[in-house]
Amino acid sequence: MNAKLFSPLTIKDVTFKNRIVMSPMCMYSCTAQDGKVTNWHLTHYTSRAVGQVGLIITEATAVTPQGRISYGDLGIWNDEQMEGLKKLVNVIHEHGAKAGIQLAHAGRKAELEGTILAPSAVPFDDKSKTPKEASKSDIQEVIAAFTEGARRAKEAGFDVIELHAAHGYLIHEFLSPLSNHREDEYGGNAANRYRLLGEVIDAVKTEWQGPLFVRISAHDYHEEGYTPDDYVPYAKKMKEQGVDLIDCSSGAVVPAKIDVYPGYQVPYSDQIRNQANIATGAVGLITSGIQAEEILKNNRADLVFLARELLRNPYWPRAAAKELGVSIESPKQYERAWK
Repeated sequence: MNAKLFSPLTIKDVTFKNRIVMSPMCMYSCTAQDGKVTNWHLTHYTSRAVGQVGLIITEATAVTPQGRISYGDLGIWNDEQMEGLKKLVNVIHEHGAKAGIQLAHAGRKAELEGTILAPSAVPFDDKSKTPKEASKSDIQEVIAAFTEGARRAKEAGFDVIELHAAHGYLIHEFLSPLSNHREDEYGGNAANRYRLLGEVIDAVKTEWQGPLFVRISAHDYHEEGYTPDDYVPYAKKMKEQGVDLIDCSSGAVVPAKIDVYPGYQVPYSDQIRNQANIATGAVGLITSGIQAEEILKNNRADLVFLARELLRNPYWPRAAAKELGVSIESPKQYERAWK
């Protein structure tokens, strides 16, 4: 079988050895609350590189201390964090995988003391803290922080940057009419709600020339929220700005009931890929090699992002290869077991 799952993909000057991506998953493991890489991160991410994942994207990595989801988040807001990030990139590369970093700002979903930011002074739910409506100067500081994050990501040696514009965090909060009630140039209509993301993309690209991904929540699961139909024109704008791939997740900007089942988000990737003519990543309860191969062979996505399945099995690529009847490279130390 000629498995597309194990075919290489080149974006700009970076070649991924297969189409398997470790999706960003928060670990909340910076025990000193300083945003620095710990031994846990080195073990966690390197295990998946040994397991032959093609691209490993770190958890949401905060561009400001205020932009953390929790005090245990990774950070990229100061140079003291660089040593650990460089070491993490190096050990991922040692095992043949590419390294990506997800740059993020939690916005109103930051579970921290002090002031938290959002496009509007509207809490996530009735148990959440009311955020401060971001001023123009706050917005410019956020854009500058993403730019500095991109500079540091390049210095650390990452191969890919993913901007986190999903899951109800700050950029998504600006995109969605459910959380953005502004009436200035950053709200009031679809073009204005896109403005922050557009400005972040442009700013990041002044420091970053490599593959640039954006994670979106393609469906808000609310009658007044956005659907993939709304994200197709946004995806076209992102492509015009030089974004290389849209990572198509969904939900979490407001509390909502979501019907979760295997591949439930794949149609969003399919629609955006084929209507906006941009590469996409599919995510969401992708658990088997056959399922992943179907998504790729039917041109519903260009990469498959695995999350919980890679928590269960760091060596999932081997299981997928066996299922698809193909041979893949094994770590030489494991050859006796992988044949």
